[in-house]
Amino acid sequence: MFQLGERVIYGTTGVCEIQNIGTVNIPGISKDRMYYTLLPIGKGEEKIYTPVDNQKVVMRRILTKEETQALIDGIVDVDTIAASDDRELEAFYKNALIKCDCTEWVRIIKTIYLHKKIRSKAGKKVTALDERYLKIAKDNLYTELALVLEKDTQEMEAYITKRISK
Repeated sequence: MFQLGERVIYGTTGVCEIQNIGTVNIPGISKDRMYYTLLPIGKGEEKIYTPVDNQKVVMRRILTKEETQALIDGIVDVDTIAASDDRELEAFYKNALIKCDCTEWVRIIKTIYLHKKIRSKAGKKVTALDERYLKIAKDNLYTELALVLEKDTQEMEAYITKRISK
């Protein structure tokens, strides 16, 4: 069980802080069930209520500093996604996001950067599909890494690039 005030990754929402643990006073919801009240970081006053025993949405602790540095140092070894068409690629993107795994987010980002490079050489723009998933993956990854490393989210891409180019 997570603790009050702890920061966690909650599904595709990304980093959230646990504001409360207990029953919720919402009509139609059982008073016998315990819930986490989550505040998504950087998303205003939005609140999420999720059962403590929820098995449908991945909820995990954020990385430690050591895990974060190891992830960044290992980015060059992360493979891109091989897919035969956009439908297969989108299915992989969706599945990767649902896992809430930083390495999977890196795979999405690397794959889309490769697609951008290939399409740019052919004089084409990046697809809307790639843009949408790139934004989600970068937002989730950079928010978590920035929080752990106590940096601004906007600095993360440059920080990662600098660190892996050493």
